[in-house]
Amino acid sequence: MTNTAAIQDRKPSAGGINSTFLRIEIKRMLRNRRTIIFTVLMPAIFFFIFGLSNKDQLLPNGHSYGQYILISLTVYAAMTAATGAGSQVAVERAQGWSRQLRLTPLLPGAYIAVKAAAALTLSLVAVVAQFIIGALAGVTMEPQIWLTAGLVAWLGSLVFAALGLFVGYLMPSQNVMQILGPALAILAMLGGLFMPIEIMGDTFGEIARFTPAYGIGQLARGPITGEFDAIWIVNVLVWLAIFVGGAAMAFRRDTKRV
Repeated sequence: MTNTAAIQDRKPSAGGINSTFLRIEIKRMLRNRRTIIFTVLMPAIFFFIFGLSNKDQLLPNGHSYGQYILISLTVYAAMTAATGAGSQVAVERAQGWSRQLRLTPLLPGAYIAVKAAAALTLSLVAVVAQFIIGALAGVTMEPQIWLTAGLVAWLGSLVFAALGLFVGYLMPSQNVMQILGPALAILAMLGGLFMPIEIMGDTFGEIARFTPAYGIGQLARGPITGEFDAIWIVNVLVWLAIFVGGAAMAFRRDTKRV
């Protein structure tokens, strides 16, 4: 048997995914103070600034402003957490960690899967934290609304985990968060997460429909509005495909340089 064949026979199960590697990734993210600040504290501050004083008011469509802004900022917290987690590959590339991993039997797909799982863990922390803050501030919703909106915000953050990976493979570590931070705030604003789409005006309302945050925000708020449109799911899937495809191409390009 040749050395190549022997190496192929030693391919790890599940591509190299294991609980130890995943646990290390999660611990590394949770120990990052900057990540915690931006994923938990900043959205909470935005809620106290934009939502707390108006939480008992009603929107023009009759829905609760407090519920609307809490769910919207929870989506923002989840997308920020997932993006930040994904973009950590830029730091790993700069430190040589990615190069070391490529010397192991770990397959590229397994590496991306672990990153996505770790990003989902961090975004779950962000979702739970925002809901606790909202509940303590006096926002009330039916249990099924808390659950459904939270699940949508959490699972929808995969779109932004892919965005973080995409940008993390394209840019150096010293620039990635400087660009992603303001970019996420702009996407959240255009997607109707900082203010209701109904009061943004017709022009911005149309622009919102084509932004990555729009579909997730609309789906997450669906339980309180009682509305649903299949185009929201299309929005999520299209942007997920774009970012995953971009991350895959950037990963392959980065690998060729090693």
